[in-house]
Amino acid sequence: MTAVRSLAYTEAQPLLAELPAWQYQQERGGLIRRDFKFADFNAAFGFMARVALLAEKLDHHPEWSNVYNRVSIVLTTHDAKGLSMRDIELARLIDTLC
Repeated sequence: MTAVRSLAYTEAQPLLAELPAWQYQQERGGLIRRDFKFADFNAAFGFMARVALLAEKLDHHPEWSNVYNRVSIVLTTHDAKGLSMRDIELARLIDTLC
C-alpha cells in the first residue's frame, strides 16, 4: 500500500483556489469543509448516496453529517494526518454533483 502524503498549505493553496466553495481549516493538520442545503431530506439523502458511491470508488470516505435538508462534509486524510490529494480529488468529484 502506497503511503499518502499530506499537502503543505503552500501546495494546497492553488488547488483550493479551484474549489472556492470549500473552506480550508488548519485544525488536525489541514482539512476542507463544505456545507450543502437541499430542498428537502430526500434530496439531501440522495446527494449523500451519490457521494457515497464516489467515495467508495476512490476508497476515501468523508466525515459528514445530515440534518433534514443540510449536509456538512469534512475531508481530511487520517493516514496523512492532514489534507492530501485524495481530499482534493474527492472534493472535485463532489462538486460535479451540485
